[in-house]
Amino acid sequence: MRKFSIFIIFYICFHSSLWAAPCYGTKMPQKNKIFMGLQTHNIFKRDLRNNYGEIKSMQHFLLMSYGVFDWLSIDLKGAAGNINQNPPGSDEVDYSYGFAGGYGLRIKLLDKEKVDVVFGFQHISVHPKNTHVQSVKNKAILDDWQVSLLASYDFNKLIPYLGAKWSRVDYIHWIEDSRKRKMSDRNKSVGLVAGFDIPLDENMWINIEGQYFDGTAASFSLNYKF
Repeated sequence: MRKFSIFIIFYICFHSSLWAAPCYGTKMPQKNKIFMGLQTHNIFKRDLRNNYGEIKSMQHFLLMSYGVFDWLSIDLKGAAGNINQNPPGSDEVDYSYGFAGGYGLRIKLLDKEKVDVVFGFQHISVHPKNTHVQSVKNKAILDDWQVSLLASYDFNKLIPYLGAKWSRVDYIHWIEDSRKRKMSDRNKSVGLVAGFDIPLDENMWINIEGQYFDGTAASFSLNYKF
């Protein structure tokens, strides 16, 4: 069953025409258990291909993770996000907060004493409010996709993790009714993930994560186990 699920998830990830979202770390709910949390995710910089400049985004989410099995979780999130796009030679285009949501899957590949290895797939979509540049309507959507492989070690009071990911962030842009998908730099698709969980008690913990090389991003969340 686990091997079949891994095959299906790899197919979904790599068959998609789209492709960095937070990886959540390696802490996963057990079967029929739920994690809830509040998260802030900040993309400080992500380069776009074909000289389209760079994109930034700040997102705030309510998180929920459900344990389908002890080794498989579904991760959902929703709330609000914005977009800031910086085209070369022009002023920044700012889109104020609108709806943002996401989903993902995680599979625990190894659970041995204090060591965990987790494969993950995450997607975030941000739909900010429209804006006007010199009286011309601009609309934008940010599509953020990634797959990751993380390993952690439990030191009891701190659970650090490290891993690699492959990601893609697309800026879908309308000027009036003209639509164009501006994709992230394909030469900067592989990145490093480093983070840690800090237990506050048996049911509550903080997660802090940074992402590097493919883009620069960081996330912070406060989580509770039900």
